[in-house]
Amino acid sequence: MEKSEDIVDKKTTKTTLKKEAFSVALEKALGIVSQAARQAGIERTTPYRWMKEDEEFKDRVEEIQNVVGDFAETKLYELVNDGNPSAVIFLCKTKFKNRGYVERQEITGVDGSNLDISIEVVYPDKD
Repeated sequence: MEKSEDIVDKKTTKTTLKKEAFSVALEKALGIVSQAARQAGIERTTPYRWMKEDEEFKDRVEEIQNVVGDFAETKLYELVNDGNPSAVIFLCKTKFKNRGYVERQEITGVDGSNLDISIEVVYPDKD
């Protein structure tokens, strides 16, 4: 019985080490899963399975993704501060839609809520 428990413990430890290696690689890869998986020596789909099975791992990955987003936003704001026209336009189109900076019209309900639409099909009588 001890042998099977040892095997389970070794497998758990190996998975834990792989998860940690992936997390470190994900941060270095700026959130690119395929690159981090390659660096950690696992299949690209493995982290997605782990996220479904392990809430703590999922939270860690989401936190890394948030840090990457913060990093990217910081770089964007630096470009805006430097007067980069493309960065200014991009920021306005993504952050200030409510001020009219959109290229397409978005139709929503009151205060951005879902718009309820019902369609009634009426067929003419065959008199």
